[in-house]
Amino acid sequence: MKSSMIATLILSNVLAAGIARADDRDRDCFVPVADWQPRDAVQKMATELGWTVRRIKIDDGCYQIKGTDRDGRSIEAKVNPATLEIVDMETKDRDHD
Repeated sequence: MKSSMIATLILSNVLAAGIARADDRDRDCFVPVADWQPRDAVQKMATELGWTVRRIKIDDGCYQIKGTDRDGRSIEAKVNPATLEIVDMETKDRDHD
């Protein structure tokens, strides 16, 4: 009885870890470099959204934009390098910086 409970507990922990990794992978970009749009296109997209860009770098195969939105909140956005679709985004109010 104890061994089956332990086995069930171990299995549930393994499955939970796999789900967590799958969630992280959903935010990664798997795009061949030949299909990437240039950084200038990323800058233009961000400007059109009213963002002020401090930095554009590559993270997990995505473009990562750090800057502020039109309301002055700090932003960190992951962008698909081929489609320029926002994959993940975090904002922080200036009071919490």
